[in-house]
Amino acid sequence: MRQHLISCLIPAAVALVQCSCVRDEAPNAECDILSVSLPGDILSRQPVIGNHEITIMVNEGVDITNLAPTFTLTPGATISPESGTSHNFTEPVEYTVTSEDGEWHKTYIVDIQRPAGITLEYSFDHVRQITSNKGTYSYDEFYEVGTDGKISLTWASANAAFALTMQGTTPETFPTYQYTSGKKGSCVALTTRSTGTFGAAMKKPMAAGNLFIGEFAMANALAKPLEATHFGTPFMSEPLSLSGSYIYKPGEQYCVLGDDGKLKPVEGQTDEFNIYAVFFEATPEMEWLDGTNVMAADNPNIIAIAEIPEPTPSANWKDFVIPFIYREGKTVDPEKLRQGRYSITIVMCSSKKGDFFAGAIGSTLYVDELSLLCK
Repeated sequence: MRQHLISCLIPAAVALVQCSCVRDEAPNAECDILSVSLPGDILSRQPVIGNHEITIMVNEGVDITNLAPTFTLTPGATISPESGTSHNFTEPVEYTVTSEDGEWHKTYIVDIQRPAGITLEYSFDHVRQITSNKGTYSYDEFYEVGTDGKISLTWASANAAFALTMQGTTPETFPTYQYTSGKKGSCVALTTRSTGTFGAAMKKPMAAGNLFIGEFAMANALAKPLEATHFGTPFMSEPLSLSGSYIYKPGEQYCVLGDDGKLKPVEGQTDEFNIYAVFFEATPEMEWLDGTNVMAADNPNIIAIAEIPEPTPSANWKDFVIPFIYREGKTVDPEKLRQGRYSITIVMCSSKKGDFFAGAIGSTLYVDELSLLCK
């Protein structure tokens, strides 16, 4: 199943005026980090740039107490601390980017890591609110905390893209949000939402709730939405199974996208969810998987997949254990594993065919107490 994303068009008007003098172009209001680099050959893979976090993976043996990352920013923006200055990255370092017009700023947490295993248990008890458009909306961003009390993983979703439809205001009105009545503590809730009149005009009338390990590249969401989902994070263990618990309540009316861009009811069909994990080799040509190839049968980088076999509705918490099925001829190279050249992703979605705009508005999937069992 490929992630369902919302794409949109932002209208622009350009006025051409001939006069005796030329008015200066307005200062840029953007404040994003576009890329990051480090001197020398010390990166084990390309940095992952999220909405507010940047993860930089370096090779084993690299001294992270004195590193000077260099940042490329949106035109005219400035950054503090200054780009190219040295810092001790034994703890994440906070950078603030300010737009050229001085009206906007964004804070990034930059974390430099050596190849290491991520946490293997996911409780969904921790969220922070991402607020934008001067406070007109906010949505949940999930993260996991390790035994050392530090953030060990930040989950990704397409909530930022759904915000463009102006259909969400508070976290529980977005497709992906925290629900307090989990099997144990809180859990993640994923709901298939209508994208309203805006989405209907774009012939993308629904958005399935989703959560995955990786990053959502907002810069690609408009032109190439399926490629905006970057699945995967470095993983240094050989996975055997994925377990957890779920509740699933399908929406009342299953629909598919018609030729006219509107939802067409399909009688007698019930929506289905999906939960799966993919273990793959990350190469320079394919650092991550995306919505075009995450489950592709002909993807040579995929080593093993664990996918829930019977995504049936359940009103009560239902436990599952999904084994990883290794693809024919695929084995794990111990040296590549030690070097951090393998990655893993876990993906959850409230409508299995949401990437084709098929499903039922209101379908809701609750997931809690996920766990990876490894060798």
